[in-house]
Amino acid sequence: MAYRRTPAVQARLDAQAGSIVRAAMTVLSRDGFSGLSMAAVAAEAGVATGTVYKSFSGKSELVAAVFREVVTREVAAVAEAGEAAGSARLARERVTAAVETFAGRALKNPKLAYVLLAEPVDTAVDAERLRFRRAFAETFEAAVAEGVATGQLPPQDPRTSATALVGAIGEVLVGPLAEELESESVMPELVAFALRALGVPQDHQGRPQEPQGQE
Repeated sequence: MAYRRTPAVQARLDAQAGSIVRAAMTVLSRDGFSGLSMAAVAAEAGVATGTVYKSFSGKSELVAAVFREVVTREVAAVAEAGEAAGSARLARERVTAAVETFAGRALKNPKLAYVLLAEPVDTAVDAERLRFRRAFAETFEAAVAEGVATGQLPPQDPRTSATALVGAIGEVLVGPLAEELESESVMPELVAFALRALGVPQDHQGRPQEPQGQE
């Protein structure tokens, strides 16, 4: 008869795997992908290296698990920011909130954000990076689609615009993240670019105009 784990055993193993993922996140935030090893993660988690291998087959599987954990958290934060700003149903406010949240959180943890966006990684982890970009694009897509539907934005394909926007933001952030710099000009420039790219009406000074009918 095949051995079946009891719920208590499975819960303990899941908790241990979660602890290892959090330790790996700490190592990535400090040393990047190139500096992460199973031994370094084990030391951070306070367990034997063999224990880490019992939960994850190797570095790629472990880092992929970190990606899924971080992406779920970060995408939720960006989506929440966009939805909170959407009470007035202004596309520019939703996009601004999403861009500021995405870029702002990345700049607060530059080493980890650089791993997520640009650091050279192996194929398995790169596949998670693609899912990461797609997930963020979906949060922007909803705001763009609503803006087009309500006439606040010119006609465009929301998915294409959102995907391009996430790619552009990631590219702009690579420099500051790689150098671990928090440039004060990055955020306002990113927001201004995003609004221009989506076709938000600007006044003669390049500031977003209030939509007609809005107080």
